[in-house]
Amino acid sequence: MNTKYIDLINQTYDFPQPEFTLKNETLTFHDIDLMQLVQQYGAPLKFTYLPKISENIQRAKKWFASAIENQNYKGSYNYCYCTKSSHFKHVLEEALQNDIHIETSSAFDINIVENLKAEGKITNQTYVVCNGFKRDQYVQNIARLINNGHENCIPIIDNYEELTLLSNEIEGDFKVGIRIASEEEPKFEFYTSRLGIGYKNIVPFYEEQIRNNDKVELKMLHFFINTGIRDNAYYWNELVKCLKVYTKLKKVCPSLDSLNIGGGFPIKNSLAFDYDYEYMINEIVNQINSTCAEADVPVPNIFTEFGSFTVGESGGAIYEILYQKQQNDREKWNMINSSFITTLPDTWAISRRFIMMAINRWNDEYERVLLGGLTCDSDDYYNSEQHMNAIYLPKYKKEKPLYIGFFNTGAYQETIGGFGGLQHCLIPSPKHILIDKDANGNITTKLFSEQQTSDQLLDILGYSQKTTEAHLQQETNFSTN
Repeated sequence: MNTKYIDLINQTYDFPQPEFTLKNETLTFHDIDLMQLVQQYGAPLKFTYLPKISENIQRAKKWFASAIENQNYKGSYNYCYCTKSSHFKHVLEEALQNDIHIETSSAFDINIVENLKAEGKITNQTYVVCNGFKRDQYVQNIARLINNGHENCIPIIDNYEELTLLSNEIEGDFKVGIRIASEEEPKFEFYTSRLGIGYKNIVPFYEEQIRNNDKVELKMLHFFINTGIRDNAYYWNELVKCLKVYTKLKKVCPSLDSLNIGGGFPIKNSLAFDYDYEYMINEIVNQINSTCAEADVPVPNIFTEFGSFTVGESGGAIYEILYQKQQNDREKWNMINSSFITTLPDTWAISRRFIMMAINRWNDEYERVLLGGLTCDSDDYYNSEQHMNAIYLPKYKKEKPLYIGFFNTGAYQETIGGFGGLQHCLIPSPKHILIDKDANGNITTKLFSEQQTSDQLLDILGYSQKTTEAHLQQETNFSTN
């Protein structure tokens, strides 16, 4: 009778897979012995496997190059990374090794760009596409970047006032793009995106505010939908509408030469994941090619903004099962030594599911369980997988430690969870490990950050002596003035 955990995985999925294999009853991820990682650094821990970032960038560039060649497409392709997915320096430096560009969404992003530029990681040839609602500091930072000679900085106009705000701060001529306010999928609570300018208003906006403005050159039309690039009627319908706007705008605006189709490539969230990236890219390029040919306008240079696709599959988290609670005759709770709310907030906030597997004890019998976090919040749990109706893990045995891993967690979790700051119920952020390969292809590891200490949290909360003295000094200065 097949009752072992390894039997369950083999019967349910095609296993092993390129990134997951089994070695001596232990799960490996890109040939990384995960139990060895636990033995060296302990658990809970988070890790980032840096080579996966470059691998995914190169995959996408290869797919687009192939589609452009196969369809005799006359435009170029530019890969942009959305910094909001992960702002960490190690992520940006790895990504920028692949001749890519940057998409920003807020004021401090520009400070990061300037830092990377000072270190030679970014040049004036790097496109910096500035999205987001722009006010005050963001406008000033964009203007500073352009005024200092970064001509390939392209602010994307999100509302009718931004062009004037930018013109007041930027000293010379500058390039802009316009974001289309796409219509949302029917299941959304609202009909039109709050971001951008409506389809019908794009051309009138250009004619009223840009056409006769000698200081501004329109270079890009920006298109993005929340559900991402999916092979469904909704996506293709919105893309066609976008292309009709592009061709209409191109006929009255000769300087327009780029179409930004945004991002939204899905990442692997299950061992049963199936998505034909090559087909989607070929079909997108084909749609742009044929629509422009029909309208008799030149095809645009294509820009994409891939965030989760760039960095998501590089990340993982490992926890230890501390204890099992039998709450009734059907439900067993395996308690992890951390919190889902604090370390994997997407699982709690938007019910995101990641690949989850046991790290060790694959030859043990399995059981159905629920997973609970350490906080006293009833929402701190993970109870089902994307690919099945329940979670199955090797049976809990107090004398045999069990470790579990969540994979492809590299996008957004640290940012949303507030890396380095306060955590719900003061659960500390776990250790974070960077994993790379040396020149000979050998795996190397480096500690990026230690687990948070009580002193760090108390300092944020104002309990430390240093913080108290600073507050008293401010009160004294205020009273003497």
